[in-house]
Amino acid sequence: MKIKTIPSASNAHHYQLLIKDLLENSLRVNPNHEIVYKDQERLNYYQLYDRIKQLCNMYGVLGLDGGSVVGVIDYDSHRFLMNYFAVPITGNVLHTVNWRLAPEQILYTINHAEDEVLIVHEDFLPVVETFFDRLETVKKIIVIKEKVSKINTTIVIDGFFDELLLEQSTIYEFPEFSEEAIATLFYTTGTTGNPKAVYFSHRQLVLHTMVESSVLSMMNEAFKIKSSDVYLPLTPMFHVHAWGLPYLATTLSLKQVYVGKFEPQSFIDIFRREKPTISHCVPTILNMLLSSPAARDIDLSTWSVLIGGSALSKPLAKRALDRGISVVTGYGMSETCPLLTSSYLSLVTIKNDIESQLDIRTMTGRAALLVDLKIVDEEGREVPKDGKSLGEIIVRAPYLTMGYYKEKEKGEELWQGGYLHTGDIAWINENNDIKIVDRSKDVIKTGGEWMSSLALEEMIGSYQGINDVAVIGVPDVKWGERPFALVVCKEGFTLSEQELKDHMQKFVDQKKINKWAIPDRFVFVEVIPKTSVGKISKKKIREMYASHEI
Repeated sequence: MKIKTIPSASNAHHYQLLIKDLLENSLRVNPNHEIVYKDQERLNYYQLYDRIKQLCNMYGVLGLDGGSVVGVIDYDSHRFLMNYFAVPITGNVLHTVNWRLAPEQILYTINHAEDEVLIVHEDFLPVVETFFDRLETVKKIIVIKEKVSKINTTIVIDGFFDELLLEQSTIYEFPEFSEEAIATLFYTTGTTGNPKAVYFSHRQLVLHTMVESSVLSMMNEAFKIKSSDVYLPLTPMFHVHAWGLPYLATTLSLKQVYVGKFEPQSFIDIFRREKPTISHCVPTILNMLLSSPAARDIDLSTWSVLIGGSALSKPLAKRALDRGISVVTGYGMSETCPLLTSSYLSLVTIKNDIESQLDIRTMTGRAALLVDLKIVDEEGREVPKDGKSLGEIIVRAPYLTMGYYKEKEKGEELWQGGYLHTGDIAWINENNDIKIVDRSKDVIKTGGEWMSSLALEEMIGSYQGINDVAVIGVPDVKWGERPFALVVCKEGFTLSEQELKDHMQKFVDQKKINKWAIPDRFVFVEVIPKTSVGKISKKKIREMYASHEI
C-alpha cells in the first residue's frame, strides 16, 4: 500500500507524550481542589505540584539521574500519588511493590526489577528486615514515618521521606525526553512460578489516561466523572496503577481522598466526612462494605463504583443498586494497563427497569476507544456475534505491555499471532456487548461439556443468606471434573446442601442449566481464599480440594 508523507519543517517540534503533561493540566482546571490523606494532610494542586518538584529534586540528591528503578512499599496515600508522577518525570522507573505478596516473593520482585531506592512505609519494615541482607541492588532505603514513636529496626535507613522531601527546593524544570521511556513496572502473579513483570512507557500511560477520560468522563451514563466529583480509590495503588484512575483524577484535578491502611471503620469515618462520589474496587470490598453493620445508615445514593478484578454478580449489583450505588463493570488485566472494556449504559438504557439494567451493568461491556478486541475460537477464527458462541478474548491497544521484563519467551507466548491473549473466555452479541463466562483455566469440563464457574457462582449467590461463593471443578473418575462449591453464609443464616440443590434445580427447570451442572457438594466455610488484590483464589481452592472426594 502506498501512502503520502510530507517532510516537516526543520524546526517543527515532535511532541512527546509524557506524564508531566498530565500533571501540568491539573493547574488549568480546578487547582484549588484538595488531595486529602486520612485526617493528616490536605494539599491543593498548587501545593501538590510543588511537592512533586521537591520529590524530583530529592531523587536527584539520591543520585538517580534517569533509568533507575524506585520501589515504593506504601498504603494508598498522597505520597504514593506524588511518586506516580515524580519518579517517571525524572526519567526513572516506578516499581509499585505488592506488599500483600509473601516476603520471599517481595524480595524476588525487588531484586528482579533491580530497585536502587526503596521507599518503605514504617509498617512494612519488619517484612523488609526478613530479607534485607539479600537485597542485591538496593542502595538507599527511605522510610515513611507517620507515628511519633521511635523506629526500632536492624535496617540501615538513609533518611525519612517527609524530612528529605521538605528540605528540597520547589524549583525544578521538568525534562523532555522520549515518550518511549519506561515509566512504571510491577508484577502480576500467575498460577505457577515467580511473579512476572509488566512495564509501561510514558506514551502508554498518557494514552491510557485519555482513553479512560473518554470512557468514564463522557460516554457512560452510569459512571460519568465530573469536575465536582470526589475520588476515593479502593484498589491498592500497587495494583495496575490503581486502574489508572489516580492519573485521570489528577489530570482533571478532582478532589482526591486517600485512606491509607484500609480498615472498615476508618473508611466509614472518612466516607462520612469527605463524601466521595466515585470509587473503584473488587467485588470482595463492595460486598464487605454492604455487609458492614456500621455502614447501614450511610447515604450511598451519590456514590458511583467501578467494579473490576473479578466478575460482578447480579445479586451483589442488586444489593448495591438497592442502596443507591451506581455500579458498573470494568475489565482489564495487569498486562493491559488495565482498561479494555466497561459496561455501557446509554441515554436510553439508563431508563430501563432495574432487571434490564442489571444485565448491562454486570456485563464485561464494550471495548474502549482504541481497543481492537476480538473473540476467537481455538483455530483463531472470530466467533459469531450471536451472544452464545464462546472464544478467547484477544486484544490490541496502544497501551498494552509489550512483553514480560526479562522473560522474552513468555512475552512471545502472550503476544502469539500479534494479539495479546487474555485467557478469558467470552461471547459477544450484535451490539458488541461482551460477557466473560470464565477464565480458560477455570471452566469446568464435566462429561465432555463445558460449564462456566462464574455462571454457577451467580446462580448460587442469588439465594438468600449467601454472602460469598466460589465454584471450582474437582477431579472425577467418571466425568473428568465435577462442580464443587464453597459457600459463606451471611451472619445469622444457617443453610443446608439440600436447600442449595433445590435452589439450583429451579434453574434446571427454567432450562438455564442442565441437571449435571448442579454441584455435587456445597461446603460451608467461614472465608473463601483470596489473592493479594482481593480476587477469589481458585488456584488456592484447587490446591486445598484437589483430592476431595465427592
